[in-house]
Amino acid sequence: MEGGVRYRLWAPDKTEVEVEVTNSFTGRRKIVKLLPQEEGYHAVFDQFGVAGDTYQYRFGGEAAFPDPASRWQPEGVHGRSMIIDPSKYEWKDEGWERPRFRDLVLYELHIGTFTGEGTFSSAIARLPYIRDLGVNAIEVMPVADFPGDRNWGYDGVALFAPARCYGQPDDLRALVDAAHALGVAVVLDVVYNHFGPDGNYLGACSPYYFTKSHKTPWGDGFNFDGEHSGPVRAFFVSNATYWLQEFHIDGLRLDATHALIDDSPKHILEEITEAVHALGGYVFGEDERNDAQLITRKPKGYGMNAVYADDFCHSIQIALGDLRFVDDFTGSTAELADELSHGWHYRGQESKRRGKPRGTEATRSRRSISFSASRTTTRPATTRSASG
Repeated sequence: MEGGVRYRLWAPDKTEVEVEVTNSFTGRRKIVKLLPQEEGYHAVFDQFGVAGDTYQYRFGGEAAFPDPASRWQPEGVHGRSMIIDPSKYEWKDEGWERPRFRDLVLYELHIGTFTGEGTFSSAIARLPYIRDLGVNAIEVMPVADFPGDRNWGYDGVALFAPARCYGQPDDLRALVDAAHALGVAVVLDVVYNHFGPDGNYLGACSPYYFTKSHKTPWGDGFNFDGEHSGPVRAFFVSNATYWLQEFHIDGLRLDATHALIDDSPKHILEEITEAVHALGGYVFGEDERNDAQLITRKPKGYGMNAVYADDFCHSIQIALGDLRFVDDFTGSTAELADELSHGWHYRGQESKRRGKPRGTEATRSRRSISFSASRTTTRPATTRSASG
């Protein structure tokens, strides 16, 4: 949106919503009231807004807080959010074509430990080494911003903001651009099953983001199927497409999809997969259930490209002396061969650890299984906007 910034926040129970905008370069400071919109949203257009403005929301006289959909948090997850204009980056990957999913050779990496500097920019110089291994895709562990400067990525709280300790948003764009120039696709690990314990401001905006009807290992589940669930679903679906549209990410790996509980007629996993596929991207999940529904084509399944096969990982762990899963696995050659032939070992057998049958047959799904041997591991139009 030329010459301005549109602010939008979902806060259905709030009547007085304001945004405080500042710019340290121009000295501008302004408090703007957001106007009520349909479905509990509040919005306003700041005609003098520019990229580089920082801002916080507040409800009447309450304490200010950052945008839950902030594009960048230069001061950390508790600080002011910054307006980012994604259209300013000059992409060089116009001729890029994603490899077929079945041809991907993935190399998982963590930005903070991949190089001594631990940044998006420093990772670029290492990409040729990855390419020369025969790898044609990197899987980047979660980059959604988190408290502090060190994290595996699974305690993210600012889902739209690349972690400031790794660099600026354009640094991530440059990393993807450089990977594409080398013929390497980029898959991003995203976490949609929970937020970290510190810095989550969704609850400040609305109590409807979470539900007590569904429990996860991290607490109340996200509200994908109850009252006011429409904007909650839209938040996560828009995050999935955001990475493809604004960063040219080629696909997503969804963390712990078994913890995404949804009793809607259309599961949130199907909706996310559909949206990413519409942009030509890949989707695969980490799921402990061995459920072929995830990778079965619609209308009988969710249509994901692949799912991690944890059985293979656990068998390897047993074979290497890690006995945590010894109740259910032997680590034998025959067991590994069975998993390679069928996708996973448990296909309805009784699991001693769970005390019940686990898994379904995967060979008829007509989709792919991705084996994990280590795990503790179109251009769209863009606007300058802030939205929650």
